[in-house]
Amino acid sequence: MFSYICLGTADPERAARFYDAVMGALGHERCRVEASPAWQGWHGWGKYERDGVEELALWLCRPFDGGPPRAGNGTMVALTARSWNEVDRFHAAALEHGGSSEGAPGLRPQYNRDFYAAYVRDPDGNKLAAVCRGFTRPQAS
Repeated sequence: MFSYICLGTADPERAARFYDAVMGALGHERCRVEASPAWQGWHGWGKYERDGVEELALWLCRPFDGGPPRAGNGTMVALTARSWNEVDRFHAAALEHGGSSEGAPGLRPQYNRDFYAAYVRDPDGNKLAAVCRGFTRPQAS
């Protein structure tokens, strides 16, 4: 369904440090792009292959209109975690790198009995979630 998601940032380098930490906690690496002026200030995580023919990525850049980035009310990007431990690491990494908590890691039975999630805001105010499904108890480390 999705090719990519792009979020605005006022400071691409600060955003890159934050997302390197939180996306790394979920096992994602930076997208490899050519070194050209077109990619200056862009940072992405996920899959970007064959010049974008194959893409499933989260990108960050300054807004195209030159205005300040604004987080949407009710807008959130939910990222898949493979374990409760990944959700916990995602949340901790966000707080250690300038983010803020919007909900500590834990089960959310109001959504489903196996819905383990954490919610954060990045330094620009964008809301993110890490969600692990399929378990109702902590997994062995």
